[in-house]
Amino acid sequence: MVKRTNILQPYMQKGRIEAGCDEAGRGCLAGPVCAAAVILPESFEHPLLNDSKQMTDKARRELRLVIEREAMAWAVAMVTHAEIDKINILNASILAMHRALEKLKLQPEYVLIDGHRFKAYQNIPHECVIKGDGKFVSIAAASVLAKTYRDDFMIDLHQQFPNYDWKQNKGYPTKKHREAIAKHGITPFHRVSFHLLDSQQKIEFPGF
Repeated sequence: MVKRTNILQPYMQKGRIEAGCDEAGRGCLAGPVCAAAVILPESFEHPLLNDSKQMTDKARRELRLVIEREAMAWAVAMVTHAEIDKINILNASILAMHRALEKLKLQPEYVLIDGHRFKAYQNIPHECVIKGDGKFVSIAAASVLAKTYRDDFMIDLHQQFPNYDWKQNKGYPTKKHREAIAKHGITPFHRVSFHLLDSQQKIEFPGF
């Protein structure tokens, strides 16, 4: 039996339909930001569930199937790199969470948000919880869905643009990713409003 390393709270208020929301990909140089919204039964628990960043990829993917099967409602939504460039990453992250909430088949009575910034969705009360993905079950579940769905998106893109190592870095600013931008230019999926290179590097040609 797996020993649970972090005890997550099942809800903020018992008897209320609470949706947890989290996003993935905010700090990436390429690709969308992805958000998930999850409503779980109050009795839901799983020994592997934690902040998705603290879990292995295998555990996240195992849990994704459990969450999708046992959740009362769940949804995943994305905001594209082009939208990010237009409205900035903070607004894009909030928009992604709004889109995920909109797709839920069950309307929540309260929304728990990972982080400290949010804009109210349809006048539904909400609370921002700093590091909430390590505190509440529903937010942790949302972090798992957002992370795995975005990872899958970037792994698919890797087939088109293998030079950037997105299969491994998922669009995050690793040394290999920045070196590939300097050498090969940018792709149609890079966020041009972001600082794509280190100060000593330069893009030798615009690419696409």
